[in-house]
Amino acid sequence: MSDQKSNPETAPSMPEQHSVEALEIAIGKQVRSSRKRLNLTVAALAKQAKLSTGMLSKIENGQTSPSLATLTSLANALQVPVTSFFRGYEEQRDVTYIKSGEGLPIERRGSGAGHQYHLLGHTIGKPYNIEPYLITIDDKSEVFPVFQHAGTELIYMLEGRVTYRHANKTYILEPGDTLFFDADASHGPDEIQKLPCRYLSIIISEATPA
Repeated sequence: MSDQKSNPETAPSMPEQHSVEALEIAIGKQVRSSRKRLNLTVAALAKQAKLSTGMLSKIENGQTSPSLATLTSLANALQVPVTSFFRGYEEQRDVTYIKSGEGLPIERRGSGAGHQYHLLGHTIGKPYNIEPYLITIDDKSEVFPVFQHAGTELIYMLEGRVTYRHANKTYILEPGDTLFFDADASHGPDEIQKLPCRYLSIIISEATPA
């Protein structure tokens, strides 16, 4: 990294630029937090780290990408490890907040057989996919589709009573029961014994390359 912004001709793509800016902001926050913890002014820290006050101000405000040498000087002056400056960036996490009843309705196999799917969140840019669904069955259909897909699935029963098939075995699921299985084997409701049925289905699979 250098202490100067890249020129427009060599600037990174939008996703990369967003990541770089997020890192700069995270580093700046950690530098400022460490400085204030020692009750140092910007001028005092800049002098100890052999930086200009203008450069330190830019770093703290996330307006530049400090070099490793600059970060090392700041770490020595603040008496912290260099890695502490990246802590805020490493701790950033995706989050999805959905109010009750506001999950995204999804059309999947079984939607026409009394199944209602509401997607409760999804992963972005991870080497794996996690798909949490709230599934409601309010129609005592005689025939339900058989599901089979890559990954692992967890079902947690919330309401009702259902006989659920996985491969050549069936399991009676009631509120509080959990079924955790390889989803590449055929599976799905076999018999609805009490309506309505509601359960969480969480599917975890390897992300496919774009």
